[in-house]
Amino acid sequence: MLEVTGLNVRYGSVEALRDVSIKVATGGLVAILGANGAGKSTLLRAISGIARAASGTIAVAGEAITGLGPEQIVRRGVAHVPEGRGIFPDLTVKENLMMGAYVRRGQNVSADYSRVMAMFPPIERRERSFGYTLSGGEQQMLAIGRALMAAPRVLLADELSLGLAPVIIKQVFAKLDEVRKAGITVLVVEQNARLAMKFADYLYVLKYGQVVMEGARDEFERSTALVDAYLGV
Repeated sequence: MLEVTGLNVRYGSVEALRDVSIKVATGGLVAILGANGAGKSTLLRAISGIARAASGTIAVAGEAITGLGPEQIVRRGVAHVPEGRGIFPDLTVKENLMMGAYVRRGQNVSADYSRVMAMFPPIERRERSFGYTLSGGEQQMLAIGRALMAAPRVLLADELSLGLAPVIIKQVFAKLDEVRKAGITVLVVEQNARLAMKFADYLYVLKYGQVVMEGARDEFERSTALVDAYLGV
């Protein structure tokens, strides 16, 4: 569903990503691990069109999206949950969700709205509440729900656990697993390697903008010393 090949991204003279290649199978949940500054968020930003690739290719279901703008990429089925949630604090829960469907003008989105609400009961109960009044966990669920309103084939999720209590983190990641089981391909960036290994089918480790390790979950679970060496966890 998602294939990145030989991707290079630069910020001025700084190489943020160097020759990065990853694949995410249809319906899979893949995690990108790495310390702060490893290039994880840059990878998601490049896939969603926010950061421009200097070279390399990005394809969704075999269709090249390299060089397209963010709105065009959303229309091709890629939705991005950014680090820090990025909700609209002065809009209600319902208004935030409907903003996620802005590329679907003229389409009936009411069924998807109902499904998203059913998936996230905590925000369903606060449908008329403003974004700034929600708890951190509720805001994260709202950010995921807003992305789902775009009816994506691929969901990019950046550091979902950031600033959340452990019990809330488990709830959020359980919802991400539900998203995958509903047939949506998921690529998640996560600094907490132990958490990611509980949910991901396949994992990549980035260090200084390069892929230094990859493998299926069971391979990572058997190689904890190697993971510790790369991630420092």
